[in-house]
Amino acid sequence: MTESPTSRPAALTERSRRSHQDLLEAGYALLEEGGEDALTVAAVAERAGMAVGSIYRRFGDKEGLLLAIQHAFTENLQAEITERMSPERLRILRDPAVAIAEAVGAITDTFRAHEGLLRVFLLLGTRQEAVRAEGSRVSVEGNRHFTEALRHTPVAHPDPEAALDFAFRLIYATVAHRITQGEFLESDRPLPWNELRSHLQTAVISYLLGTPEGH
Repeated sequence: MTESPTSRPAALTERSRRSHQDLLEAGYALLEEGGEDALTVAAVAERAGMAVGSIYRRFGDKEGLLLAIQHAFTENLQAEITERMSPERLRILRDPAVAIAEAVGAITDTFRAHEGLLRVFLLLGTRQEAVRAEGSRVSVEGNRHFTEALRHTPVAHPDPEAALDFAFRLIYATVAHRITQGEFLESDRPLPWNELRSHLQTAVISYLLGTPEGH
């Protein structure tokens, strides 16, 4: 039986999509295991079981490969947070404090779950402008999602948008610092992830719902 002309492109497209995903997964694993130094075109090809030439055809060079891996990773990361922190989901939580706690937890838990790769990209962003720009893009987008998700909450500030922006900056800075610098850089007192999460939730709830002094 002759293969139909329409089925062949579809099969090739699906095979190409799977190959692309295999390369990304290989890149994720190598970066988590050994950082940027472990990510070579040859290593990715070997891990994915593909020819080196196919990587050059798809991504151009190692930098193109790295940026493609980062882009796919950050898009997936943002999708995870957005799903859990959707305005529709938070709006059904009638207690504003519970909604804020859920939003803080969504960011903290997702960052913690992907701590290894985030560390690689956060540190690379201090040295490579293209990596920093991609990280900034998705972070600003995350800030917008956070603000939109909590827009319905009764923020006790003259400028609710600015308060939500600061709250996101506080969460992001705290969690990014933990990922890149570890638990004990600024203190020898233990602060495991679950306690850090709880303290962040309390701090953000107090900041957004409390009455600021002088107002």
